[in-house]
Amino acid sequence: MPDRRPGGFEMTQVAHTQVSSGGPTPSNDRPDGAWSRRIRLPQQPMIRHLTLALCAAAILYFVTSALSPYNDFLVGEIALYLIALAGLSLLTGVNGQISLGQGAFMAVGAYTMALLMNHTQLNFVIELVTAVGSAAVLGLVIGIPATRLKGPYLAGMTLLLALALPPIADKWSGTFGGDQGLTTTVPTAPGTINPEQWLAWIEIAGALLTLVLLANLLRSRFGRSFRAVRDDEIAASLAGVHIARTKVTAFVISAGCAGLAGAFLGLSTSVVNTGEFPLTLSIQLLAAMVVGGTGTLMGMWWGAILLVYLPQWSTSLSGHFNLGNGVSAYLAIIIFGTVLIVVMIVAPTGIQGGLRWIWGRASRRWPRVVTREAAPPSTLEPLSSRHFDDSDG
Repeated sequence: MPDRRPGGFEMTQVAHTQVSSGGPTPSNDRPDGAWSRRIRLPQQPMIRHLTLALCAAAILYFVTSALSPYNDFLVGEIALYLIALAGLSLLTGVNGQISLGQGAFMAVGAYTMALLMNHTQLNFVIELVTAVGSAAVLGLVIGIPATRLKGPYLAGMTLLLALALPPIADKWSGTFGGDQGLTTTVPTAPGTINPEQWLAWIEIAGALLTLVLLANLLRSRFGRSFRAVRDDEIAASLAGVHIARTKVTAFVISAGCAGLAGAFLGLSTSVVNTGEFPLTLSIQLLAAMVVGGTGTLMGMWWGAILLVYLPQWSTSLSGHFNLGNGVSAYLAIIIFGTVLIVVMIVAPTGIQGGLRWIWGRASRRWPRVVTREAAPPSTLEPLSSRHFDDSDG
């Protein structure tokens, strides 16, 4: 029976002509672009984010299983810096508050973790949660007065925090260990898994869980409030958004992420001291966030990779060219600054923004190219205007 839908007669005729002539049927001759557009992730944000996280976890599991212990250690460091950068991206990129104190919040989480490990017998997960909570409480203390500050004044306040915390650890050396610091112990790995791989899995799990929670938060009314305050505080206030509460919430969440990252950093280095959290750490985190893509979560992967591998590349480069100690000590900073300048010129929205722009241009051009080359014009002409539109695939 012929198709009675609009255009059904034309489709029946074309299909019959192709089958009788031995050519491919329209169902088998669809362009690849049409099939690729049929692949859709779940519409519900939580399910979609969990699906992506599980896929990433599976990939990273096989990657870490194939790497050496030292490379597993580097992958774990990427995961912990990813946590700190994700929180900073929410605070600065989504909510519009500039912070140079992320390293200080990491120090609070690390010292809390080390103190609990040395003086209590709590469960490892409880120690992690406590480290996150202590950094979040400090974020609350700093965030309340910070609601009255903007721009360089807010950056100066957080910079003061990054400068003031290390001397506190040195002053009370009996509690915080002074220059020697406090030791930490990685939880015992099950079976024959090496400790570096086990710690990398723990850090990856923490990073993926953080990304899922932040991604769902940004898709909720809290995320819309963060963006509204960033774009125009007066308009957001007229729309019913509580400005001060929104800013403090963003500060607390960012500080909590930094506390978790600091706890993982203390576990990675096996010792927590003030030398692990210099002022340059906060500046490097801010620069890495800008390079990866301010306000994005996926872009923080690129920033974390640069933070971990740039020192490795600079060391290899200085050894290859026999550079002096004075040059090699600052080579990583020079390379990082060069990468930052180049990215800001080529892709002002960061690496992730540049990749998104390239993908958008390619996805708009690719279906047209495939449609022209997939089949002869006689096959596509009767169907292109009615059956291969965007709603079909």
